[in-house]
Amino acid sequence: MLTGPNIILILKAAVGLVTVLWIASLVALLRKRYRLHGQINLAFMILTLVAVFGLEFLIRVYDPDMFKYFDPATRRIMAIHLCFSVPAAVLLPVMYVTGRSRWRRTHYTLAAVFSLCWIGTFITGIFYLPHS
Repeated sequence: MLTGPNIILILKAAVGLVTVLWIASLVALLRKRYRLHGQINLAFMILTLVAVFGLEFLIRVYDPDMFKYFDPATRRIMAIHLCFSVPAAVLLPVMYVTGRSRWRRTHYTLAAVFSLCWIGTFITGIFYLPHS
C-alpha cells in the first residue's frame, strides 16, 4: 500500500541503491574507465530522476495528504533533506552534459558540489527520515 511511511522506506532503499552506483562510478573513474564511468552515471541519473518525478507525482497527484502526518520536527528534517536532494537532482543532467562534452573544469567543479549534495542526501535520507 502506498502510505507515507512505505514511500519513505522505498525512497531510502532507492537512495542506498543509487549510492552503490555512484561509488561504482567513482571506482570506474579511478581505474580510468571513463566510458564505464559515463554509462554508470547515465543509469544513476535516470534512476534518480525517475525517483524524484515519481515522488512528485505521488505527493502532487496521487495523494497530496500523504505526508500530512509529519510532525514539525519531521517536516524540518524533510526540508533539510530536500536542500541536499533537489540541487543534486538539478546538477545531474548538467554534469552529464559537461562530462560528455569534455568540459573538464566545469565538470570537476560540478562534481565536487554534487558530491557534497549527494552525501547530504544520503545521510539525511537514510539516517534521519522516519519510515515508521
